[in-house]
Amino acid sequence: WKGADVLDIGCGTGFHLPMFAQSARSVIGVEPHPPLIAAARARVEGLPGVRIAEAGAENLPVEDASVDLVHARTAYFFGPGCGRGIAEAMRVLRPGGRLVVVDLDATSHPYGEWMRADLPQYDPVAVERFFDAQGFDLTRIDTRWEFADRDALASVLGIEFSPRTASRALAETLGTALHVRYRVHIRTKPYGLVLK
Repeated sequence: WKGADVLDIGCGTGFHLPMFAQSARSVIGVEPHPPLIAAARARVEGLPGVRIAEAGAENLPVEDASVDLVHARTAYFFGPGCGRGIAEAMRVLRPGGRLVVVDLDATSHPYGEWMRADLPQYDPVAVERFFDAQGFDLTRIDTRWEFADRDALASVLGIEFSPRTASRALAETLGTALHVRYRVHIRTKPYGLVLK
């Protein structure tokens, strides 16, 4: 994103916006929930070239072909039934720009098992088929979450999961670290006609 115009969909409290602002030309955070918008605005106050807009993924408040990167990280609104949001992201991208959707991989062990326990209706295979049908490339990224102690681990698990699943996850985790896999779906906007 160095020198690029970046749009972060579902920016929440704006956690990633300062990181983008370090080298991007401009950054727009889009968030539909007013309390999160207020937190995001406070986080980026004083950062040049960064603005926050209240909107959802299906109605982005930017011009056609005006950004180079659309980023959505664990925003949970892309997947089956969310084609309009993807179409809107493609509208605002310049040719050659990329839509990057980063989400937790619910097929991995152990995090994915705990995620599916809390979301039994969530079908990670259907989600991946959806992205594939929409022309996205998929990369899986393995990470290791490390915590200072078991209390910190328990606190984060309590944010991530229901109380029952968080208790299970803590019991099943030895030590103060756990494996978490992400899915990174990337779709590039073509420069011209695409013939199939």
